[in-house]
Amino acid sequence: MDALGNSWWSSHPFNHFRRRARKQRGERNKNQKASSSESSAQANPSFRYPLKQAVTAGSLALTGDTIAQLRHRWTQIPDSHTLSHPSDDTPKDLIQILLSSHDWLRALRMASYGFLFYGPGSYVWYQTLDQYLPQPTVMNLLTKVLLNQIILGPAVIAVVFAWNNLWQGKLYELPRKYQKDALPTLLFGFRFWIPYSVLNFWVIPLQARVAFMSFGSIFWNFILSSTVSK
Repeated sequence: MDALGNSWWSSHPFNHFRRRARKQRGERNKNQKASSSESSAQANPSFRYPLKQAVTAGSLALTGDTIAQLRHRWTQIPDSHTLSHPSDDTPKDLIQILLSSHDWLRALRMASYGFLFYGPGSYVWYQTLDQYLPQPTVMNLLTKVLLNQIILGPAVIAVVFAWNNLWQGKLYELPRKYQKDALPTLLFGFRFWIPYSVLNFWVIPLQARVAFMSFGSIFWNFILSSTVSK
């Protein structure tokens, strides 16, 4: 009798409805837990130091500084030196002159600036821009270029000037350095970086932007290195 009663109750439509509702609630709770854990993982991502971008920026900052130093020494070589020594050893002498007095401490200052500041900082910067302005629209592009110039540009100049003066033990001269060279450097940077940034945001994919901007930074670091070493 009990078996017949249980069989009848289990096949009752109301009981079938209850089992179905219980199953749906279980699936809904499971989905809610999964989405909750997923959102918490996105809200608290584990930070990974962008070593590749830091090494790239440091290497290219070093390259820009090396070009600046070689250019400066080349302009210091008088034309009379090559005219008065028209021998086969002249190219070797010029190379020796160019490389003999290389300022390795200055080179290390610029390389460490790229590795510690520009590489990681610009990586986070571009990640943030793409997070808040993900669509490749004209308005987003112009906004990114504008933010790049009014935020990233002044920040780069402020950091590299301060880093250079800190290494030289001349932080007391930093306000005068800002007053003398910061604005002209920034205005020159506008003429170069605005078209370069448009190309960067419009054509270059996110994962390659730090490297692309760092290649542009070879020229820019040449300007910065020449400016901070005046």
